[in-house]
Amino acid sequence: MALYVKKFGGSSVATPEKMLNIANRVLRDRKPGDKIVIVVSAMGDTTDDLLDLASQVSSVNHGREMDMLLATGEQMSIALMAMTFKKLGVPAISLTGPQAGIIAGGAYGKATIDDVKPDRVLRELEEGKIVIVAGFQGLMPNGDVATLGRGGSDATAVALAGAMHADMCEIFTDVDGIYSADPRHVKGCVKMKEITNTEMLEMARLGAGVMQPRSVELGMKYHIPIHVRSTFTDEEGTIIREVCTMDGKNEAVRGVAQDAHAARIAVLGLRNIPGVAYMVFSALAEDNITVDMIVQSVRNSNDDKTDIIFTIEDTDLPDAKRVLEQMRDEGKLEEVIYDDDTAKVSVVGAGMLGTPGVAARMFGALGRAGVNIDIVSTSEISISCLILRKDLDKAVQAIHDEFFPAAKAE
Repeated sequence: MALYVKKFGGSSVATPEKMLNIANRVLRDRKPGDKIVIVVSAMGDTTDDLLDLASQVSSVNHGREMDMLLATGEQMSIALMAMTFKKLGVPAISLTGPQAGIIAGGAYGKATIDDVKPDRVLRELEEGKIVIVAGFQGLMPNGDVATLGRGGSDATAVALAGAMHADMCEIFTDVDGIYSADPRHVKGCVKMKEITNTEMLEMARLGAGVMQPRSVELGMKYHIPIHVRSTFTDEEGTIIREVCTMDGKNEAVRGVAQDAHAARIAVLGLRNIPGVAYMVFSALAEDNITVDMIVQSVRNSNDDKTDIIFTIEDTDLPDAKRVLEQMRDEGKLEEVIYDDDTAKVSVVGAGMLGTPGVAARMFGALGRAGVNIDIVSTSEISISCLILRKDLDKAVQAIHDEFFPAAKAE
């Protein structure tokens, strides 16, 4: 007897036939006494279709109304999924994020899960029902629904699993685990049996789209193992847990991450005085714009001018332009340059802490591939380089071949 939370993404529930396959799989795997919560995303391209509809009405992102619209995608999925189980003679009920007790805070479109109150979910499970919960959405303090941003259904599943002390959170997707790089773009990728929370969090933060960073953080918070596996096969996937127990845990580099959604901003000619960086970044933070790589430098020795270069997600670029152009109009900034043709490539591995030469090998691989580096940033377990977006595929492949030569040989 166990409690499982199983999340299925948009491609997994794209059609009624696929929903029926999921229902049959869940029932086949369920053991007597097991309690099952299923978290689903919107069907297929539904979210993109809703965004397209909104763009036909208005070019402005009306945050609250956009979330009201986008939340309907998941509500469609949960209702159809519950109907599918009932057709098979199995008690089931659909719950929206707010009905399931997902409490959210922050900004519309990229809210975060602040708390989970799963009382209703637990009651429905005690009555013998399979509970289908809408991912990607939660209840704001003012009573509004808010969406959780890209990958938000993963966060919903992990948060529910943690709040209910589930035995396992399973993330079903269109890939069969976590690889050393994105197998859709890189040849010779290696599937991992296990990866630590810390390494997965860094890979997710740096662009590995298989998991949302917030969902990995929630797994760490609640000590919930997360099993990432394929919807379409019965093969074991990759387990994200606190400590790895299998081969590979001592490798310097565990994976190569890529992010094609980086935008570069250069604020030029600032006065080189205390507080100038705070002026820029606090204004962006007030608009809920997250800054990633940062470089600040004076132009010449003893110069009283400094330049600040940093990156953000390209989806935040219109809002960043609005904030910074207003500051320029107010005379706080002299010149701002925007570049949305950049990308980020990174290596990640806890073993990098005690292994010299990782950066040199990465830079050497990029140099041999003819890829120029614009910005470099590091953490204890990662090294990231900002490059031109057109060079991303060959950069990732070159770096992967450097650190995983056996995979290349195969």
